[in-house]
Amino acid sequence: MIELVPADLVRVQDRELLQRLAVSGTLKATQSAFIKARVAGELQDLQLREGDMVRAGQIVARVDATDAQARLRQAQQQAAAARSQVEIAQRSYDNNRTLVEKGFISKFALDSSSASLATAQATYQAAVAGVDVLSKQLQDTVLRAPISGQVAQRLAQNGERIGVDGRVLELVDIRQLELEASLAAADSPLLRLGQTAELQIEGAGRPVRAKVVRINPTVVAGSRAVLAYLALEPTEGLRQGLFAQGTLVVGSRTSPSIPVSAVRNDRPRPYVQIVRDNKVVHQNVDVGAQGEFDGQWMVAIDGLPAG
Repeated sequence: MIELVPADLVRVQDRELLQRLAVSGTLKATQSAFIKARVAGELQDLQLREGDMVRAGQIVARVDATDAQARLRQAQQQAAAARSQVEIAQRSYDNNRTLVEKGFISKFALDSSSASLATAQATYQAAVAGVDVLSKQLQDTVLRAPISGQVAQRLAQNGERIGVDGRVLELVDIRQLELEASLAAADSPLLRLGQTAELQIEGAGRPVRAKVVRINPTVVAGSRAVLAYLALEPTEGLRQGLFAQGTLVVGSRTSPSIPVSAVRNDRPRPYVQIVRDNKVVHQNVDVGAQGEFDGQWMVAIDGLPAG
């Protein structure tokens, strides 16, 4: 004779089962940037180091501007000379036009002075454009932070000669982090914007909530995985690069259900053991979708009434 205690029994009840997908990945900052040199030269005035706070627009370093300043002065002098030529050509044209009107010279001379004036004006406009280009290059010797955040990497040192697009600093804004989760293509139809997840992050004392904010419209070549991006709620102590794993709620279903462990599969059809008239009876059932209820993994079944 077997004596059963209440802990050995569970009633079939209608329960709302939450369907979940396992997700995992590395945390990334939604805002990050590399500060690169836009002109070649010797790096100067770089004082920031890893962990320092930076404001958007803040000057973080400079590239030696001696050459850029000299080229700009040269271009400005060339533009001034071209402007003088325009003034001379303009006076010549005005004089010739007056003489043509009085009949003292032919119209051919006026056409010639008009062409000279157009050439001088074009030369001056080209010189002005050259000044604008070199002014921009001089401005580019000052390196500014494109975003607010913290220095993650210092990639160059003062006195080092860096080339165009040479990396100087990496900035990250950890105030908003997200998880890039890779999901199987078969699970992608279950994904929806706004779905929530609970993540366990290494070093975090409690689970962190996250929400699906973007779904990649293409699959990853090779793995055929679909990427979903989950924004984390602001939590103190999180860092870019930490590993996170958890479950994403993708739906729910209310149906008669029992714990998964109560279903036996050592026969051709799944069955459960029920207590009827103080006897244990085997009853075949049809199992449905699985889900979570009150922290326990349950399975929907057909073939048994509630209770």
